[in-house]
Amino acid sequence: MSDKNDSVGMDFLDSLSRRWVTTYIPIGMFLFILLFPFYWMGITAFKPNKELLSRDGNPFWVYEPTLVHFKKLLFDTAYPEWLFNTMLVAFISTFLSLAAAVFAAYAIERLRFKGARQAGLAIFMAYLIPPRSCSFPWRWCCRASAFLIPAGRWSLPTRPS
Repeated sequence: MSDKNDSVGMDFLDSLSRRWVTTYIPIGMFLFILLFPFYWMGITAFKPNKELLSRDGNPFWVYEPTLVHFKKLLFDTAYPEWLFNTMLVAFISTFLSLAAAVFAAYAIERLRFKGARQAGLAIFMAYLIPPRSCSFPWRWCCRASAFLIPAGRWSLPTRPS
């Protein structure tokens, strides 16, 4: 075997053309796809209604920027109150959840019984599983059990009669 075939690491990126094809172009496409919606939201926020509804001109650029939409949102609607309520609920629920989790973690850690470590690990791992992924095995179990007809009916979309 030659040393050329035993290359290790990222030696395939030695040439500039390979670097562009395998690294820069895919990263550029990924960034464009990822950031374009934010750009669109930004330019749309500063466009006047006339530009938003017009089919003429360039849709990717703002010709007459305006702050009218922000003024309407902040001063003519109840948005600041809604934002405050949302933030209040978010902070309070986060604090309560964190407090409960800290107390529960302390209690679980202090427990001394056979399998306490595994029980704590199982509780921790349960938090890592997305709730949506748990619904698929449940539906399978329901169909395989005596609940076949009710579970099958509940999982089907309703149709108008």
